[in-house]
Amino acid sequence: MDFFTAHDGTKLAYHVVGDGPPVVCLPGGPTASAYLGDLGGLSAHRQLIRLDLRGTGQSAVPEDAASYRCDRLVDDVEALRAHLRLERMDLLAHCAGANLAALYAARHAEHVSTLSLITASVRAVGIAIPGELRRETAQLRRDEPWFPVAFAALEAIVAGQATAESWQAIAPFSYGRWDAAAQAHQAADQEQQDLEVVAAYSAEGAFDQDATRAALARFAPPVLVLAGEVDLGAPPRTMAELARLFPNARLVVQPGAGHFPWLDDADRFVATTAAFLG
Repeated sequence: MDFFTAHDGTKLAYHVVGDGPPVVCLPGGPTASAYLGDLGGLSAHRQLIRLDLRGTGQSAVPEDAASYRCDRLVDDVEALRAHLRLERMDLLAHCAGANLAALYAARHAEHVSTLSLITASVRAVGIAIPGELRRETAQLRRDEPWFPVAFAALEAIVAGQATAESWQAIAPFSYGRWDAAAQAHQAADQEQQDLEVVAAYSAEGAFDQDATRAALARFAPPVLVLAGEVDLGAPPRTMAELARLFPNARLVVQPGAGHFPWLDDADRFVATTAAFLG
């Protein structure tokens, strides 16, 4: 773990895992980057530099809570790049981190060599995910023992009747296998959530979706969009729509994978991602 100082004086942490050319990794959530681990062994091929977003993990809490907003975090990513003395960097982002990566790429395309978007959130680019598509994707798991309870919770969420219990009940849909390892991963991830940080991340003004889409249409570096076949959060059809926003994007759908594809099939995930980065 090491530290650098953001433009407003906030002390931010990053973690270095593995060897080789660096890849800057942005977590989802927003939460601490620990849940990314070594991305299923990708660290055997590349040096992973995982950023703890401000107010998460080992990074300091800022004086201004409004600085948690996604568009303002772009300056933190740029400060990390400058700190690492990288003229151009490979940038990898998971889930909500893809919103931050998209805003960074739109604003600082000249500093990005490649962009890897893993089971990406699409709020920054204004793509809607219909409830029916989530239901259709969920039906791929209908033979799982936990499915009836989880699907009923999903129906409540889609109908606008979500409760805390509903969100907890749909957790199995995020993993290709709802086994002990997945349950431990989910529990650890929940412990890292800070509701103030989560709310501020997507606060009003965080996203100018039309401007971001226009900028990404001019983004020349290669882009990998990796989807999990059974992921409700980032269904393959939605990830295909995201890939079409870029002039040089490749869509890969990992069979049997949920929202954390490096956990569901590490070998396949690493092979795909390392080949793209290589």
